[in-house]
Amino acid sequence: MNRYNIALIIEEIDQSYQSTILSGIASAAEEFSMSISAFVSFSGAMNNIRHDKGEFNIFSLPDFSKFDGAILLTNTIAYQPVVSDIISRIREAGIPAVSIDNDLPFMYHIGIDNKTAMRKITEHLINEHKFTRFSYISGPKDNPESADRLSAFLEVIGENGLTIDEEDIYYGDFRAHSGKAAVEKMLAGVKELPEAIICANDVMAASAINCLTANDISVPGDIAVTGFDNTYTSQNYQVEITSVDRPLELSGRLACRMLYDHFNSKPQERNIILNMSTRFTESCGCCQNVSHDLEAFRELNYRNYMRFEDSQQLMSSINLVSTGLLGCNSFEEYIAYLKNYVQDLAPDEFYFCLCDNWDSETDVNSGKLSESEPVKIPVEYTDEMLVPIAYYHGRFYDFEKIKKEDIIPQIDGGRVAGEVYYHIPLHFGERCLGYMVMCRPSVQVSSSMFETLCISISNSLENIRKHLCLEYAIESLGKLYARDTFSGIYNRNGFVQAVDGIYKDCVAKGRKVMLMFIDLDGLKKINDTYGHSVGDDAICSIADVLTQTCLSGEIFCRFGGDEFIVFGADYTDEAAHDLKKRIQHNITEVNETQNNPYFLSASAGFVIAVPKEGEDIFRFVTAADNEMYEEKRKKKHSRYLKQL
Repeated sequence: MNRYNIALIIEEIDQSYQSTILSGIASAAEEFSMSISAFVSFSGAMNNIRHDKGEFNIFSLPDFSKFDGAILLTNTIAYQPVVSDIISRIREAGIPAVSIDNDLPFMYHIGIDNKTAMRKITEHLINEHKFTRFSYISGPKDNPESADRLSAFLEVIGENGLTIDEEDIYYGDFRAHSGKAAVEKMLAGVKELPEAIICANDVMAASAINCLTANDISVPGDIAVTGFDNTYTSQNYQVEITSVDRPLELSGRLACRMLYDHFNSKPQERNIILNMSTRFTESCGCCQNVSHDLEAFRELNYRNYMRFEDSQQLMSSINLVSTGLLGCNSFEEYIAYLKNYVQDLAPDEFYFCLCDNWDSETDVNSGKLSESEPVKIPVEYTDEMLVPIAYYHGRFYDFEKIKKEDIIPQIDGGRVAGEVYYHIPLHFGERCLGYMVMCRPSVQVSSSMFETLCISISNSLENIRKHLCLEYAIESLGKLYARDTFSGIYNRNGFVQAVDGIYKDCVAKGRKVMLMFIDLDGLKKINDTYGHSVGDDAICSIADVLTQTCLSGEIFCRFGGDEFIVFGADYTDEAAHDLKKRIQHNITEVNETQNNPYFLSASAGFVIAVPKEGEDIFRFVTAADNEMYEEKRKKKHSRYLKQL
């Protein structure tokens, strides 16, 4: 049987709707010989646009032409430009795709009749419970499922001669905070409370019930509440929610089946509409389906206790690795610490892939900052990705770089059929740092702690990046303090720092020191004739000559203006004269090889002595300066200008 590589686009896998569908996909992957690459984001949870941009970047990672097919849950992605880009790239790649719930042209579709389901819920509340005052908590306006459910609700309201004000319709994002926010806004109003609140999904319904209860409003005694999707199963909440029961796990399995049939040229319908059933129970006032089995409650209590205990252990483990990573002071220490945790994190496979510019503000690696362009934050994956960690079934592999299109290193034949590989973005705000890939993570992906873990790793990586940038900034400031920004060699401060230890040792051990003073000849005439920019070039040329000549441990600097000094320990007169000759030889080479409008020339003088305790090094500078002037007096400065 062929193995098929399938890309899965999914958002917020810790939500019940997504995790149940994902469970169906995972259970069918082995049956249909599929390797699932799940590209996962957690956007919206932080209510932070910059964070969402960083999360959405994971959807730009897959080159869909490298996959055999795709499964999409784009209805879970609130930002439509991201959805449009994904759809466009899949169509361009020409691969078959299945869209769950969101009916997209040119793709297979698995869904339910949202309108019929919502009509049944609304009609039940009107006909059976005689409610006339409603509020509605909707999903996003531009979400197709959300729009269908709201449309059906409004149709039934109108057909029964009822009305609802626009202000009684609250638009959320299918997440829990939307239900709470809607109820808080409702309670803050002065008008009469509704008799029933209809919610577009169970997550918002459960949050709404919790908020109502906290405000001493009984459900269903004071207000009835309904949900949709039946993701909160019987007895898992304080009030069993009236909802629409739909086969979410079956949707995931069918998506795999549709792709498999396509690959094998089996005839099939493009569109599958699944059956669903309404469940009228406690939250709307219907209690006939509520179980009061004592053993069932005991079993539920035990399961909840075990979940709590597992959660405590997992949170302790996550806190341990988070604090450990945040405590690292170097990238090498960070990677070593993370490697120690990898086997606990993902015992089968784990890949840590970083953009090759992950550690930069602009171009930190080049050793200089751009002066002409503003800082631009890297917001997309680089063509090549660094791979500091590649772990495959008990062994770490060494990979320096891979191409972005490969996503993970190719090891032992690549991805395994029947497995789900979770691709998680690494970022801080919109700054793109990279991504990590896990197979069989130890933390349950349907748990919010999985998101906590992923965010903790991203934040700790950003902490290391800032640490590296701070070190670079300190180094740059140190260079500004110690280096002559004009010529690039030591300035007087840098010279004193560099010489201090050696000079003190010479004092203590009676070693000889050599101090040479060098002065550029004819700088005033060069400046007056050709301008200061040409004179500046002459000064830099002397600095370059010293850099090329002083290769035996000498320390040199620009002392000021057109003056330079060179320090050496354990020098003899012969060695000092030889250094002068080599400096003059290199100056001659500059004149012969460079087309300058002047002859480069410099005068030099030196002194050699054994320094005494308390004797400042600059005493020798003065003596060497006097020797230099003796040489300079012998020269005629007019010859330092070329005849034009």
